[in-house]
Amino acid sequence: MTLSRRLLGQSLFAAGAGLAAPATRAVAPASPAPVYPRRLQPGDTIALVSPAKATFEREPYAIATEALQALGFKVREAPHLRARWGKFGGTDEQRAADLNAMFADDGVAGIMAMTGGSGCNRILDKLDYALMRRKPKYFGGFSDITSLLNAMQRQAGLVSFHAPVAESEWNAFSVAHWRALVMNAEAPLLSNPKGERGDNLVQKDDRISTLRGGRARGPLVGGNLAVLSSLAGTPYFPDCRGAILFLEEVNEYIYRVERMLSTLRLCGALSQLSGVVIGKFTRCEPGDGYASHTLDEVFDDYFLPLKVPVYRGAMIGHIRRKFTIPVGAEAEIDADAGSLQILRPVAL
Repeated sequence: MTLSRRLLGQSLFAAGAGLAAPATRAVAPASPAPVYPRRLQPGDTIALVSPAKATFEREPYAIATEALQALGFKVREAPHLRARWGKFGGTDEQRAADLNAMFADDGVAGIMAMTGGSGCNRILDKLDYALMRRKPKYFGGFSDITSLLNAMQRQAGLVSFHAPVAESEWNAFSVAHWRALVMNAEAPLLSNPKGERGDNLVQKDDRISTLRGGRARGPLVGGNLAVLSSLAGTPYFPDCRGAILFLEEVNEYIYRVERMLSTLRLCGALSQLSGVVIGKFTRCEPGDGYASHTLDEVFDDYFLPLKVPVYRGAMIGHIRRKFTIPVGAEAEIDADAGSLQILRPVAL
C-alpha cells in the first residue's frame, strides 16, 4: 500500500469513528543554493528602476545619477523609470518588465531601485526568477524593496542587498559600507561606531542594547517589518529555518509593530530563527495613549522566549547612515558585542 493510500485510509477511519483526522504540517521547500553577483567596478553601468512608488519631480533623478557617477559608474534609466500610474512608478506590467529587462541586458552590471514607498508586492508574481539565477547581478534598495530582496533570495537564490536606494543620502558612512561589500568583495564586521559622544557626556546615538547574549550563525533574511510580514503565507516569504532575522521600521504605531510581530510568530517564522538583529524603529510611537506597550516590552515579549541571541540598535533602516546587508548571505551574530560578521565575500 502506498503512503497516500495509507493516509487516505487513516482519514476515512477517523471520519467514520467521529474523530478528526490527524493534522499534517506542510514543510516549505528550501531556498535554492545561493548565487552571488559579480562585484561592481568603476566604469560599470548601473540601471535605475522604479519598482515601487513614482518619483514626482525631476531633480531626484539628477541627484541620483550624479551620485552614482561620483561613485564611478555609468547610469542607465530603465525604459519606464519616469512612468507613473497612480502613486506607482508605472503599471505593474511596466515595473516588472523593467526589472526583467535589466537583468537580461548584458550591458548592465547592477540594478538599483530609485526609491521605496509601496507597490513591490504587486509585481512579485511577474518576475523572471530563472533569469535572475542565470544572470545574477547586484540588486539593491530598502523599505518596500524588502519584498523584492526576499523574493529574489527565496525564488532564485540571488544574494541581494538591503542598501541605500538611488535617491538616498550617499554620505561617507553609507558609501564605505556599501563599497566594502559590493565593490571590494570584502566580508566586513558590521558594528556601530562607539564613542561618538558629540556634546554629550556619554554616547546617545546609535547605541546597542543586548536583549539576550550569545553567538549564532545563519543566512540573513528580513528588512522592513511591515513589508516582510505582508509576505507571510506566500512563496516569497523567506525560509527562516536557522536564519538570522534583521528588522527595521518607520512611522508605525507600536500596536501595529506588535501585530506584525504576531504575524511572524503565528506563521512559525520566529521559532525557527538562530538569531535576531533589531535595527532602527524610527518614529514608532504609541498610537493608543497610555494603554500601549513600549517597544522595549514588545521586543522582550516576542524575542526573549526564542532563547536565541538578540540585540537592538543596529544601523539598519530609515536613517542617514546605514549598513548594507546582504540578504541570503551567511553571517554570525554576536549579541553581546552588538555585531554582525559577514562570513564570506558576497560579490565575486
